[in-house]
Amino acid sequence: MKGLLWVLAASTVAWAGYWGRYVPFSEQWPLYEALRTTASIIFAVVGAWFAIIYPERLKLSFRGESGLPSPASDSGINRLFTPIVHSTAILSLILAIGVVAPLAKHWEFVGNHSEIWRSISYSLLVALTLWQLVTVLYSLVGPDILKTHSDDEQDEAEQLGEFTKLQPKRTRKSPSDGG
Repeated sequence: MKGLLWVLAASTVAWAGYWGRYVPFSEQWPLYEALRTTASIIFAVVGAWFAIIYPERLKLSFRGESGLPSPASDSGINRLFTPIVHSTAILSLILAIGVVAPLAKHWEFVGNHSEIWRSISYSLLVALTLWQLVTVLYSLVGPDILKTHSDDEQDEAEQLGEFTKLQPKRTRKSPSDGG
């Protein structure tokens, strides 16, 4: 299945390169900007979600019973930060393209072969977009890990008889009630 997805992605990028030669860079750049915005949002949301909202949950979810990181926790942390790392790489590439592209327009070699460069640029745009799509999907792994861990804790507590469902709260008797 994974191999088929790689072939499909490569075919899509090749197809984009072929047809992208007709798309001027001025029409491509807004797509790069949208991709940059998406990468920034994924980076910010996932990073903030992990670092600010659930720091204690993360510590508990990825430590062994001894409180020390376990080999399993290393893979969990890697899976958690995959979207952040990928979004950072995508964002870096787009920022570099944004700096180089205006300069490259003035290079004779680029101007004389603009159709090839438009094709390369559009292929890169589609490849980065597919990469960002996978990164968005990876961003769902972290919440799934935390939910699974929370569900496991809840199941364990229920089995030990420590988990209590919502029960009516006891009210204190007032002195007038005799108590």
